[in-house]
Amino acid sequence: MKAKQRHPLIVGTFILTATGMVSRLIGFFYRIYLSRLFGEEGMGIYQLLSPVLSLSFSLTAAGYQTAISKLVAEQSAREKHPSLRPLVLGMSVSLPLSLLCNGILFTFADTIAASLLQEPRTADMLRILSFSVPLSAVHSCVNGYFYGIKRAGIPAGSQLLEQLVRVGCVYIVSAWYMERGVAPSVSVAVLGLSIGEFFSMIMALLAILPYCIKKTPPALTAGAFSRGIQRITYGSLLSMALPLTANRIVLNLLQSVESVSIPARLRLYGYDTVTSLSVYGVLTGMAMPFIFFPNALTSSVAVMLLPMISESYALGDMAAVRSSAVRTVKYCVLMGGCCMACFVLFGRWAGTTLFDSPLAGYFITTLGFICPFLYLDTTLSSILQGLGLAGHIFVMNVVCLLIRLGFVFYAIPQFGITGYLWGLLASQLTLGLLYLGCLNRFLTRHR
Repeated sequence: MKAKQRHPLIVGTFILTATGMVSRLIGFFYRIYLSRLFGEEGMGIYQLLSPVLSLSFSLTAAGYQTAISKLVAEQSAREKHPSLRPLVLGMSVSLPLSLLCNGILFTFADTIAASLLQEPRTADMLRILSFSVPLSAVHSCVNGYFYGIKRAGIPAGSQLLEQLVRVGCVYIVSAWYMERGVAPSVSVAVLGLSIGEFFSMIMALLAILPYCIKKTPPALTAGAFSRGIQRITYGSLLSMALPLTANRIVLNLLQSVESVSIPARLRLYGYDTVTSLSVYGVLTGMAMPFIFFPNALTSSVAVMLLPMISESYALGDMAAVRSSAVRTVKYCVLMGGCCMACFVLFGRWAGTTLFDSPLAGYFITTLGFICPFLYLDTTLSSILQGLGLAGHIFVMNVVCLLIRLGFVFYAIPQFGITGYLWGLLASQLTLGLLYLGCLNRFLTRHR
Protein backbone atom coordinates (compact mmCIF):
# COMPACT_ATOMS: atom_id res chain seq x y z
CA MET A 1 0.00 0.00 0.00
CA LYS A 2 1.44 3.37 -0.97
CA ALA A 3 2.44 5.56 1.95
CA LYS A 4 0.55 8.81 2.41
CA GLN A 5 2.48 11.73 0.94
CA ARG A 6 3.64 14.27 3.47
CA HIS A 7 2.44 17.83 3.02
CA PRO A 8 5.36 19.99 1.80
CA LEU A 9 4.31 22.97 3.95
CA ILE A 10 4.39 20.85 7.12
CA VAL A 11 7.64 19.09 6.21
CA GLY A 12 9.38 22.27 5.07
CA THR A 13 8.16 24.23 8.09
CA PHE A 14 9.34 21.49 10.44
CA ILE A 15 12.81 21.41 8.85
CA LEU A 16 13.19 25.18 8.81
CA THR A 17 11.80 25.54 12.33
CA ALA A 18 14.02 22.83 13.81
CA THR A 19 17.18 24.24 12.28
CA GLY A 20 15.98 27.80 12.89
CA MET A 21 15.42 27.12 16.58
CA VAL A 22 18.84 25.48 16.92
CA SER A 23 20.42 28.38 15.00
CA ARG A 24 18.64 30.99 17.09
CA LEU A 25 19.51 29.15 20.29
CA ILE A 26 23.16 29.27 19.26
CA GLY A 27 22.71 32.92 18.28
CA PHE A 28 21.02 33.67 21.60
CA PHE A 29 23.99 32.45 23.64
CA TYR A 30 26.27 34.07 21.08
CA ARG A 31 24.64 37.43 21.82
CA ILE A 32 25.19 36.88 25.54
CA TYR A 33 28.84 36.07 24.82
CA LEU A 34 29.27 39.18 22.65
CA SER A 35 27.59 41.42 25.23
CA ARG A 36 30.03 40.22 27.87
CA LEU A 37 33.01 40.35 25.47
CA PHE A 38 32.45 43.83 24.01
CA GLY A 39 30.16 45.47 26.59
CA GLU A 40 27.02 47.50 25.98
CA GLU A 41 28.79 50.26 24.03
CA GLY A 42 30.53 47.70 21.80
CA MET A 43 27.19 46.05 21.06
CA GLY A 44 25.79 49.46 20.13
CA ILE A 45 28.63 50.06 17.66
CA TYR A 46 28.19 46.57 16.20
CA GLN A 47 24.44 47.10 15.77
CA LEU A 48 25.08 50.28 13.76
CA LEU A 49 26.23 48.00 10.94
CA SER A 50 22.80 46.34 10.68
CA PRO A 51 21.26 49.05 8.43
CA VAL A 52 24.20 48.80 5.99
CA LEU A 53 23.94 45.01 5.85
CA SER A 54 20.16 45.11 5.41
CA LEU A 55 20.35 47.76 2.69
CA SER A 56 23.05 45.83 0.82
CA PHE A 57 21.00 42.64 0.97
CA SER A 58 17.88 44.47 -0.21
CA LEU A 59 19.71 46.02 -3.17
CA THR A 60 21.51 42.89 -4.35
CA ALA A 61 19.64 39.75 -3.24
CA ALA A 62 16.28 39.95 -1.45
CA GLY A 63 14.07 40.75 -4.43
CA TYR A 64 15.82 38.22 -6.66
CA GLN A 65 15.54 35.42 -4.10
CA THR A 66 11.79 35.99 -3.81
CA ALA A 67 11.34 36.29 -7.59
CA ILE A 68 13.28 33.06 -8.20
CA SER A 69 11.22 31.25 -5.58
CA LYS A 70 7.93 32.51 -7.03
CA LEU A 71 8.85 31.72 -10.66
CA VAL A 72 10.07 28.23 -9.81
CA ALA A 73 6.94 27.56 -7.72
CA GLU A 74 4.64 28.68 -10.56
CA GLN A 75 6.60 26.52 -12.98
CA SER A 76 6.33 23.56 -10.57
CA ALA A 77 2.55 23.91 -10.66
CA ARG A 78 2.58 23.14 -14.41
CA GLU A 79 5.81 21.20 -14.99
CA LYS A 80 7.15 18.17 -13.17
CA HIS A 81 10.78 19.31 -13.49
CA PRO A 82 11.27 23.10 -13.15
CA SER A 83 14.35 24.42 -14.93
CA LEU A 84 17.32 26.29 -13.51
CA ARG A 85 16.63 29.24 -15.81
CA PRO A 86 15.10 31.47 -13.09
CA LEU A 87 18.16 30.83 -10.92
CA VAL A 88 20.63 31.56 -13.73
CA LEU A 89 18.83 34.77 -14.73
CA GLY A 90 18.52 35.92 -11.14
CA MET A 91 22.15 35.27 -10.29
CA SER A 92 23.36 36.97 -13.49
CA VAL A 93 21.81 40.20 -12.18
CA SER A 94 22.30 39.75 -8.44
CA LEU A 95 26.00 38.84 -8.48
CA PRO A 96 27.27 41.88 -10.49
CA LEU A 97 25.19 44.18 -8.29
CA SER A 98 26.66 42.60 -5.17
CA LEU A 99 30.24 42.96 -6.46
CA LEU A 100 29.55 46.65 -7.21
CA CYS A 101 28.16 47.08 -3.69
CA ASN A 102 31.24 45.29 -2.30
CA GLY A 103 33.52 47.76 -4.07
CA ILE A 104 31.58 50.84 -2.96
CA LEU A 105 31.47 49.79 0.70
CA PHE A 106 35.17 48.94 0.74
CA THR A 107 36.28 52.12 -1.05
CA PHE A 108 34.06 54.62 0.77
CA ALA A 109 34.01 52.97 4.21
CA ASP A 110 35.46 56.02 5.97
CA THR A 111 32.89 58.39 4.43
CA ILE A 112 29.97 56.06 5.19
CA ALA A 113 31.14 55.53 8.77
CA ALA A 114 31.61 59.23 9.53
CA SER A 115 28.76 60.79 7.55
CA LEU A 116 25.99 58.19 7.52
CA LEU A 117 26.57 56.03 10.60
CA GLN A 118 28.04 58.96 12.55
CA GLU A 119 30.57 56.63 14.14
CA PRO A 120 34.10 56.60 12.59
CA ARG A 121 35.00 53.44 14.52
CA THR A 122 32.81 51.38 12.16
CA ALA A 123 35.00 52.07 9.07
CA ASP A 124 37.21 48.97 9.36
CA MET A 125 34.16 46.85 10.12
CA LEU A 126 32.48 48.08 6.95
CA ARG A 127 35.46 46.97 4.88
CA ILE A 128 35.28 43.46 6.32
CA LEU A 129 31.49 43.41 5.99
CA SER A 130 31.66 44.38 2.31
CA PHE A 131 33.03 40.95 1.33
CA SER A 132 29.95 39.22 2.76
CA VAL A 133 27.65 40.95 0.23
CA PRO A 134 28.48 38.89 -2.93
CA LEU A 135 28.66 35.72 -0.83
CA SER A 136 25.18 36.40 0.54
CA ALA A 137 23.82 37.18 -2.96
CA VAL A 138 24.89 33.81 -4.40
CA HIS A 139 23.69 31.97 -1.32
CA SER A 140 20.29 33.72 -1.38
CA CYS A 141 19.63 33.05 -5.08
CA VAL A 142 20.33 29.33 -4.66
CA ASN A 143 18.09 29.26 -1.59
CA GLY A 144 15.32 30.88 -3.65
CA TYR A 145 15.41 27.96 -6.08
CA PHE A 146 15.22 25.37 -3.31
CA TYR A 147 12.34 27.21 -1.63
CA GLY A 148 10.52 27.22 -4.98
CA ILE A 149 10.78 23.42 -5.35
CA LYS A 150 9.87 23.05 -1.63
CA ARG A 151 13.23 21.55 -0.67
CA ALA A 152 13.80 23.40 2.59
CA GLY A 153 16.58 21.14 3.86
CA ILE A 154 19.40 22.82 1.92
CA PRO A 155 18.59 26.43 2.99
CA ALA A 156 18.05 25.23 6.55
CA GLY A 157 21.34 23.37 6.61
CA SER A 158 23.29 26.29 5.15
CA GLN A 159 21.72 28.62 7.73
CA LEU A 160 22.83 26.35 10.55
CA LEU A 161 26.32 25.96 9.07
CA GLU A 162 26.65 29.72 8.76
CA GLN A 163 25.75 30.21 12.41
CA LEU A 164 28.12 27.50 13.63
CA VAL A 165 31.04 28.82 11.57
CA ARG A 166 30.35 32.40 12.65
CA VAL A 167 30.26 31.59 16.35
CA GLY A 168 33.22 29.22 16.15
CA CYS A 169 35.34 31.76 14.27
CA VAL A 170 34.60 34.58 16.73
CA TYR A 171 35.27 32.33 19.74
CA ILE A 172 38.60 31.06 18.36
CA VAL A 173 39.90 34.47 17.26
CA SER A 174 38.81 36.26 20.46
CA ALA A 175 40.35 33.48 22.58
CA TRP A 176 43.60 33.88 20.63
CA TYR A 177 43.62 37.61 21.40
CA MET A 178 42.83 37.16 25.09
CA GLU A 179 45.57 34.55 25.54
CA ARG A 180 47.99 37.29 24.54
CA GLY A 181 46.43 39.80 26.91
CA VAL A 182 44.82 41.88 24.14
CA ALA A 183 41.12 42.84 24.21
CA PRO A 184 39.51 41.72 20.93
CA SER A 185 37.96 44.37 18.70
CA VAL A 186 34.31 44.35 17.61
CA SER A 187 35.71 43.73 14.10
CA VAL A 188 36.17 40.10 15.16
CA ALA A 189 32.37 39.67 15.16
CA VAL A 190 32.15 41.13 11.64
CA LEU A 191 34.92 38.81 10.44
CA GLY A 192 32.93 35.85 11.80
CA LEU A 193 29.86 37.03 9.89
CA SER A 194 31.72 37.16 6.57
CA ILE A 195 33.41 33.78 7.04
CA GLY A 196 30.05 32.23 7.97
CA GLU A 197 28.55 33.57 4.73
CA PHE A 198 31.44 32.06 2.75
CA PHE A 199 30.86 28.56 4.08
CA SER A 200 27.08 28.74 3.62
CA MET A 201 27.61 29.85 0.00
CA ILE A 202 29.93 26.88 -0.64
CA MET A 203 27.32 24.50 0.79
CA ALA A 204 24.58 26.02 -1.39
CA LEU A 205 26.71 25.73 -4.55
CA LEU A 206 27.58 22.10 -3.81
CA ALA A 207 23.87 21.37 -3.27
CA ILE A 208 22.80 22.90 -6.60
CA LEU A 209 25.58 21.19 -8.57
CA PRO A 210 23.66 17.91 -9.15
CA TYR A 211 20.74 19.93 -10.58
CA CYS A 212 23.13 21.62 -13.02
CA ILE A 213 24.50 18.36 -14.46
CA LYS A 214 21.14 16.56 -14.51
CA LYS A 215 19.81 16.06 -18.03
CA THR A 216 16.49 17.59 -19.10
CA PRO A 217 13.74 14.96 -18.66
CA PRO A 218 12.29 13.60 -21.91
CA ALA A 219 8.85 14.95 -21.06
CA LEU A 220 10.19 18.49 -21.29
CA THR A 221 12.20 18.24 -24.48
CA ALA A 222 9.31 19.03 -26.81
CA GLY A 223 6.19 21.15 -26.46
CA ALA A 224 6.08 21.27 -22.69
CA PHE A 225 9.61 22.65 -22.63
CA SER A 226 8.84 25.44 -25.06
CA ARG A 227 5.57 26.33 -23.35
CA GLY A 228 6.96 26.39 -19.82
CA ILE A 229 10.65 27.20 -19.63
CA GLN A 230 11.07 29.64 -22.50
CA ARG A 231 8.46 31.98 -21.07
CA ILE A 232 10.85 32.80 -18.21
CA THR A 233 12.89 35.77 -19.41
CA TYR A 234 14.70 38.71 -17.88
CA GLY A 235 11.43 40.60 -18.28
CA SER A 236 9.43 38.15 -16.20
CA LEU A 237 12.16 38.00 -13.56
CA LEU A 238 12.71 41.75 -13.31
CA SER A 239 8.97 42.49 -13.31
CA MET A 240 8.85 40.68 -9.97
CA ALA A 241 12.31 41.43 -8.60
CA LEU A 242 12.54 45.19 -9.27
CA PRO A 243 9.38 46.23 -7.38
CA LEU A 244 10.41 44.01 -4.47
CA THR A 245 13.93 45.43 -4.56
CA ALA A 246 12.68 49.01 -4.74
CA ASN A 247 10.30 48.34 -1.85
CA ARG A 248 13.04 46.82 0.26
CA ILE A 249 15.49 49.63 -0.53
CA VAL A 250 13.04 52.36 0.46
CA LEU A 251 12.06 50.50 3.61
CA ASN A 252 15.68 49.87 4.55
CA LEU A 253 16.60 53.49 3.92
CA LEU A 254 13.85 54.50 6.34
CA GLN A 255 15.03 51.85 8.81
CA SER A 256 18.59 53.12 8.42
CA VAL A 257 17.46 56.66 9.22
CA GLU A 258 15.67 55.24 12.25
CA SER A 259 18.68 53.22 13.48
CA VAL A 260 21.17 56.07 13.08
CA SER A 261 18.79 58.62 14.60
CA ILE A 262 18.01 56.73 17.83
CA PRO A 263 21.42 57.34 19.49
CA ALA A 264 21.38 60.95 18.24
CA ARG A 265 17.90 61.62 19.65
CA LEU A 266 18.89 59.95 22.93
CA ARG A 267 21.67 62.53 23.20
CA LEU A 268 19.01 65.24 22.87
CA TYR A 269 17.18 63.58 25.76
CA GLY A 270 20.29 64.13 27.88
CA TYR A 271 22.48 61.04 27.46
CA ASP A 272 26.15 61.26 26.58
CA THR A 273 27.59 59.35 23.59
CA VAL A 274 28.59 56.26 25.58
CA THR A 275 25.25 55.98 27.35
CA SER A 276 23.19 56.49 24.17
CA LEU A 277 25.17 53.77 22.34
CA SER A 278 24.85 51.48 25.36
CA VAL A 279 21.06 51.89 25.53
CA TYR A 280 20.82 51.32 21.77
CA GLY A 281 23.03 48.23 22.04
CA VAL A 282 20.94 46.74 24.85
CA LEU A 283 17.71 47.30 22.90
CA THR A 284 18.82 46.03 19.47
CA GLY A 285 21.56 43.60 20.47
CA MET A 286 19.98 41.93 23.52
CA ALA A 287 16.25 42.58 24.00
CA MET A 288 15.00 42.50 20.40
CA PRO A 289 16.81 39.25 19.42
CA PHE A 290 15.25 37.70 22.53
CA ILE A 291 11.77 38.85 21.47
CA PHE A 292 12.38 37.57 17.93
CA PHE A 293 13.55 34.16 19.12
CA PRO A 294 10.11 32.43 18.79
CA ASN A 295 9.79 34.02 15.36
CA ALA A 296 11.84 31.09 14.05
CA LEU A 297 8.56 29.17 13.68
CA THR A 298 6.57 31.92 11.94
CA SER A 299 9.53 32.80 9.70
CA SER A 300 9.72 29.15 8.60
CA VAL A 301 6.01 29.09 7.86
CA ALA A 302 6.35 32.35 5.91
CA VAL A 303 9.18 31.03 3.75
CA MET A 304 7.22 27.91 2.80
CA LEU A 305 3.90 29.76 2.43
CA LEU A 306 5.09 32.05 -0.37
CA PRO A 307 5.73 29.34 -3.02
CA MET A 308 2.66 27.35 -1.92
CA ILE A 309 0.33 30.37 -2.09
CA SER A 310 1.87 31.32 -5.46
CA GLU A 311 1.27 27.81 -6.79
CA SER A 312 -2.33 27.63 -5.52
CA TYR A 313 -3.12 31.09 -6.87
CA ALA A 314 -1.56 30.26 -10.26
CA LEU A 315 -3.84 27.20 -10.46
CA GLY A 316 -6.90 29.24 -9.42
CA ASP A 317 -7.38 27.21 -6.21
CA MET A 318 -8.69 30.01 -4.00
CA ALA A 319 -10.12 27.53 -1.50
CA ALA A 320 -6.56 26.42 -0.68
CA VAL A 321 -5.41 30.04 -0.41
CA ARG A 322 -8.29 30.90 1.91
CA SER A 323 -7.75 27.82 4.07
CA SER A 324 -4.02 28.53 4.46
CA ALA A 325 -4.68 32.16 5.36
CA VAL A 326 -7.30 31.35 8.03
CA ARG A 327 -5.14 28.71 9.68
CA THR A 328 -2.13 31.03 9.61
CA VAL A 329 -3.98 33.85 11.35
CA LYS A 330 -5.44 31.54 13.99
CA TYR A 331 -2.22 29.81 14.99
CA CYS A 332 -0.01 32.90 14.82
CA VAL A 333 -2.32 34.88 17.11
CA LEU A 334 -2.44 31.95 19.54
CA MET A 335 1.35 31.61 19.54
CA GLY A 336 1.82 35.36 19.89
CA GLY A 337 -0.53 35.50 22.88
CA CYS A 338 1.38 32.73 24.68
CA CYS A 339 4.74 34.39 23.99
CA MET A 340 3.42 37.76 25.14
CA ALA A 341 2.38 36.27 28.50
CA CYS A 342 5.83 34.66 28.96
CA PHE A 343 7.77 37.82 28.09
CA VAL A 344 5.62 40.09 30.25
CA LEU A 345 5.81 37.75 33.26
CA PHE A 346 9.46 36.70 33.02
CA GLY A 347 11.08 39.48 30.97
CA ARG A 348 12.77 41.26 33.86
CA TRP A 349 14.16 37.99 35.20
CA ALA A 350 15.49 37.07 31.75
CA GLY A 351 17.23 40.41 31.24
CA THR A 352 18.90 40.38 34.66
CA THR A 353 19.86 36.69 34.68
CA LEU A 354 20.87 36.09 31.07
CA PHE A 355 22.28 39.46 30.01
CA ASP A 356 23.16 40.86 33.44
CA SER A 357 21.22 43.97 32.38
CA PRO A 358 18.08 45.21 34.20
CA LEU A 359 17.53 47.56 31.24
CA ALA A 360 17.29 44.56 28.89
CA GLY A 361 14.67 43.10 31.23
CA TYR A 362 12.61 46.29 31.02
CA PHE A 363 12.82 46.26 27.23
CA ILE A 364 11.82 42.57 26.99
CA THR A 365 8.81 43.10 29.26
CA THR A 366 7.59 46.12 27.30
CA LEU A 367 8.22 44.64 23.85
CA GLY A 368 6.37 41.47 24.81
CA PHE A 369 3.11 43.23 23.97
CA ILE A 370 3.97 43.36 20.25
CA CYS A 371 4.29 39.56 19.95
CA PRO A 372 0.78 38.70 18.63
CA PHE A 373 1.13 41.21 15.79
CA LEU A 374 4.87 40.74 15.23
CA TYR A 375 4.54 37.01 14.53
CA LEU A 376 1.33 37.45 12.54
CA ASP A 377 2.80 40.19 10.34
CA THR A 378 5.65 37.90 9.23
CA THR A 379 3.33 35.26 7.77
CA LEU A 380 0.69 37.65 6.41
CA SER A 381 3.39 39.48 4.44
CA SER A 382 4.41 36.19 2.82
CA ILE A 383 0.81 35.36 1.89
CA LEU A 384 0.26 38.78 0.34
CA GLN A 385 3.51 38.47 -1.66
CA GLY A 386 2.36 35.08 -2.95
CA LEU A 387 -0.85 36.76 -4.14
CA GLY A 388 1.13 39.40 -6.05
CA LEU A 389 0.36 42.27 -3.66
CA ALA A 390 3.95 43.47 -3.15
CA GLY A 391 2.92 47.07 -3.89
CA HIS A 392 0.29 47.01 -1.14
CA ILE A 393 2.85 45.59 1.29
CA PHE A 394 5.25 48.39 0.44
CA VAL A 395 2.70 51.15 1.10
CA MET A 396 1.60 49.60 4.40
CA ASN A 397 5.18 49.17 5.60
CA VAL A 398 6.08 52.75 4.69
CA VAL A 399 3.10 54.01 6.70
CA CYS A 400 4.20 52.03 9.76
CA LEU A 401 7.84 53.05 9.43
CA LEU A 402 6.79 56.69 9.25
CA ILE A 403 4.86 56.17 12.49
CA ARG A 404 8.02 54.78 14.11
CA LEU A 405 10.15 57.63 12.75
CA GLY A 406 7.64 60.10 14.17
CA PHE A 407 8.16 58.60 17.62
CA VAL A 408 11.96 58.58 17.11
CA PHE A 409 12.13 62.29 16.26
CA TYR A 410 9.44 63.63 18.59
CA ALA A 411 8.95 61.16 21.45
CA ILE A 412 12.54 60.11 22.25
CA PRO A 413 13.77 63.67 23.05
CA GLN A 414 10.82 64.03 25.46
CA PHE A 415 10.50 60.54 26.99
CA GLY A 416 13.79 58.81 26.22
CA ILE A 417 13.92 55.27 24.85
CA THR A 418 10.44 54.61 26.28
CA GLY A 419 9.08 56.87 23.54
CA TYR A 420 10.60 54.58 20.90
CA LEU A 421 9.05 51.51 22.55
CA TRP A 422 5.64 53.19 22.28
CA GLY A 423 6.34 53.75 18.59
CA LEU A 424 7.19 50.07 18.06
CA LEU A 425 3.94 49.01 19.70
CA ALA A 426 1.87 51.49 17.67
CA SER A 427 3.48 50.59 14.34
CA GLN A 428 3.19 46.80 14.77
CA LEU A 429 -0.45 47.12 15.79
CA THR A 430 -1.15 49.33 12.75
CA LEU A 431 0.71 47.01 10.38
CA GLY A 432 -1.16 43.93 11.59
CA LEU A 433 -4.54 45.61 11.11
CA LEU A 434 -3.57 46.87 7.64
CA TYR A 435 -2.38 43.41 6.55
CA LEU A 436 -5.56 41.75 7.80
CA GLY A 437 -7.73 44.34 6.06
CA CYS A 438 -5.84 43.95 2.76
CA LEU A 439 -6.04 40.14 2.85
CA ASN A 440 -9.74 40.22 3.73
CA ARG A 441 -10.53 42.54 0.81
CA PHE A 442 -8.60 40.35 -1.62
CA LEU A 443 -10.29 37.12 -0.50
CA THR A 444 -13.71 38.81 -0.56
CA ARG A 445 -13.19 39.90 -4.20
CA HIS A 446 -12.09 36.38 -5.23
CA ARG A 447 -14.83 34.28 -3.70
